[in-house]
Amino acid sequence: MAEHNNFGRKGEALAKNFLEAAGYEILEENWTFLKSEVDLIAYKDAKIIFVEVKSRNSNRFGDPEDFVLNPKQQQMTLAADEYIFLMNHQGEVRFDIISILFNKKGEHVLNHIEDAFWP
Repeated sequence: MAEHNNFGRKGEALAKNFLEAAGYEILEENWTFLKSEVDLIAYKDAKIIFVEVKSRNSNRFGDPEDFVLNPKQQQMTLAADEYIFLMNHQGEVRFDIISILFNKKGEHVLNHIEDAFWP
């Protein structure tokens, strides 16, 4: 597996652990529909939360969350619509971003941005 894939998986694992510790139930990991993928799908307080995890080892070109651009948001929305349909979910939904910035020592700062965008 390429190094950037390992880096991304490490960030996703940290995000999953963070959400679980905060009382979220993880419903799915790396859920795909057609060409769209959602890193984590969680559930808390009768809401389904679709989470994009972005990990970077530098913020030289911007913070990790700055890279969740409109095309990615549209892909997540497409996947979310299908997931909601399949689960027959009638409640609220939310789109979050978890950004993780690593330093050279391997330490990290995790930022959970709730309601990061709305389609």
